[in-house]
Amino acid sequence: MARKAERGVFSTLEVFFLVLFVLMTGVAAGLAVVMAVSWNGEKSHGKLDPSQMPPKTTYLIGVGRADCTGPVADIPLMGYASSEQTAAGIHTRLYSRAFIVDDWTQRVVFVSADIGMVSQRLRLEVLKKLQAKYGDLYRQDNVVLSGTHTHSGPAGYFQYTLFMITSKGYIKPSIQAIVNGIVKSIEIAHLNLKPGRIFMNKGEVENSNLNRSPLSYLRNPPEERQRYGSNTDKQLLVLKFVDLDGDGLGMLSWFAVHPVSMNNTNRMVSSDNLGYASYLFEQEKNGGSLPGQGPFVAAFSSSNQGDVTPNTRGPHCLNTGESCENLNSSCPIGGTQMCLAFGPGADMFESTKIIGENIYRKAKELYRTARQEVHGPIGAAHQWVNMTDITVQLNSTHTGQTCKPALGHSFAAGTIDGVGGLNFTQGSVEGDPFWDGIRDALLGAPSDETINCHKPKPILFSTGEMTKPLPWHPDIVDVQIITVGSLAIVAVPGEVTTMGGRRIREAVKNEMEFEGRLKNMEVVIAGLCNVYTHYITTYEEYQIQRYEGASNIYGPHSLSAYIQLFRGLARAIAENKVSELLKGPEPPYFKDSQLISLLPLVPVDKKPANTSFGEVLEQVLPSYGLGEVVKVTFVSGNPRNSGDIAEKSFLTVEQYENMTQQWIVVHTDASWETRFHWIKGSGALSNVTVEWHIPTSALPGSYRVRHFGHYKERKGLTTVIKPYEGTSDMFTVHN
Repeated sequence: MARKAERGVFSTLEVFFLVLFVLMTGVAAGLAVVMAVSWNGEKSHGKLDPSQMPPKTTYLIGVGRADCTGPVADIPLMGYASSEQTAAGIHTRLYSRAFIVDDWTQRVVFVSADIGMVSQRLRLEVLKKLQAKYGDLYRQDNVVLSGTHTHSGPAGYFQYTLFMITSKGYIKPSIQAIVNGIVKSIEIAHLNLKPGRIFMNKGEVENSNLNRSPLSYLRNPPEERQRYGSNTDKQLLVLKFVDLDGDGLGMLSWFAVHPVSMNNTNRMVSSDNLGYASYLFEQEKNGGSLPGQGPFVAAFSSSNQGDVTPNTRGPHCLNTGESCENLNSSCPIGGTQMCLAFGPGADMFESTKIIGENIYRKAKELYRTARQEVHGPIGAAHQWVNMTDITVQLNSTHTGQTCKPALGHSFAAGTIDGVGGLNFTQGSVEGDPFWDGIRDALLGAPSDETINCHKPKPILFSTGEMTKPLPWHPDIVDVQIITVGSLAIVAVPGEVTTMGGRRIREAVKNEMEFEGRLKNMEVVIAGLCNVYTHYITTYEEYQIQRYEGASNIYGPHSLSAYIQLFRGLARAIAENKVSELLKGPEPPYFKDSQLISLLPLVPVDKKPANTSFGEVLEQVLPSYGLGEVVKVTFVSGNPRNSGDIAEKSFLTVEQYENMTQQWIVVHTDASWETRFHWIKGSGALSNVTVEWHIPTSALPGSYRVRHFGHYKERKGLTTVIKPYEGTSDMFTVHN
């Protein structure tokens, strides 16, 4: 009887716990559904209920990545302003990477896109699409858009005349690809929102950046320079995003370097050194996935890189090899055209690889060792300001004034990363009667007011006084700060120099921490955000008018004006008075009919007699070893005929799998190891050459290369677009 009673008691307990387990499972499942709906905001775009937050959850975090490559043929590449540098293929694809952080009360979004810079038109288009889908959830005050500043991405996404002139106008396929990529990356991050934690770490990256205007830097006060160990910022700041189980979601970082390892002779779309760092980090974290695929997102964003080059061997004369590190960046024989900076690699591909690997390796170390957890509320402050008319309080007795936009003579000289094409030199503090006469005849002379405001800059283009067919430069500019706990991200609308960035960081930190408002704030500069306004130098750097000073379009007090504005935003966040900030004058949004396109239509494609599109013209070899280069050339159409190429590929490298008897894609045109060259011939003939640089990690076996494209042909009075593909012979790879 005792045994039976004992068994009866345990049976009752088992039933009790089983029922309890079922009930708790149902409750948990119900809560999960409710919270999932709230997190991604599909059912409600309002504020989240803190009572729904799981215990010990710091933030809701979402990460997303999307292709924003755009057209890869005929389009000017944005950055060097070289008319000869038009796209003709793909080195690596371009991606938008989005990070959403929510503290259950406020939400912020930071986007880093592999593009030259964010234009005002681009930002307005993105915000318009976000408004249409999400209402007021994502707005101008809580969304930051930043460009990595690659100089090898498609141009054509500006609404101001100066940029349209150098970009063949306003190119719809270019801006649509970027807008769609940015919005899609935000959508993916939005759908992936989940509770998580954020950790921060920072360290220095060595041998990866160099000040390209050291003589300008030396004009800054000695006592200020003595506070820093270098004339560039070597700091890499890393945010590590993990879920509640500690599994990695993403990594967001900032580092000051120009992505100009790919020089102005490059014709392939490329994400350059910062993009390669992202590529390496994501490939490691998304093991087994093709580039651009997998859940982990890693972004390397621009910072205060205005005077910073990755060409670490510095400037040398091409004809003699001697250094041309002087005020004018000029050589004794050949002048400025002979003075260029290179390195650290033997060519631009190797240099891109070295710089990207250096940044990636340090980021990997900082990510792995990140222990400082980010806590605290989310904040966001934004204003539109008229940068042409700001009074700056320089001290207790003196004020300064910003100016209508203007570019100096040294702007046309270019830099040691890419010189200009005419006889302009850096360091020009006097005009040239010849060029000034041509300007006056064609565009009109600058006013005395503008000349005096910009001194000592000799004005080449008085863009603020040029309004036809549309304004040449923006007057209305975004200033913005977002905070995530103890981190403040200052969204700078241009390229600020090393010392300029340091002054902004210090001012924002002091303002936020004044009288104990906030404590231990870390401030980071995010460059090329929201609208492009060229360069921002210190007052002292401006005086000798190298390229950066000549490109400081709002005059010598621009930096002081930005510091004043950012201090106001920082104060508003610290005092919880953001709602009292004036919104400011909204920027213009010009009608499409007002925007000019100078890009010709794609002609009907032609092919050699007795061939077909996709046919192989130059075949692969039967066998290759590791480290060798596979090349195959196809009859092709113009890649612009392929339209929206997002998440697609013009090529695949495929390996034959004996077990399944199937061809498996191992590389696409997004892979570092492949290069897609479009060769434009005469009479609408063109070819595509695909290169595969076989990595040492490639497995021995049988491979083939495929190419996909579209061609345009005439049918009666109309034209039609047709797809084609081509396949190489099979070849083997051996050790």
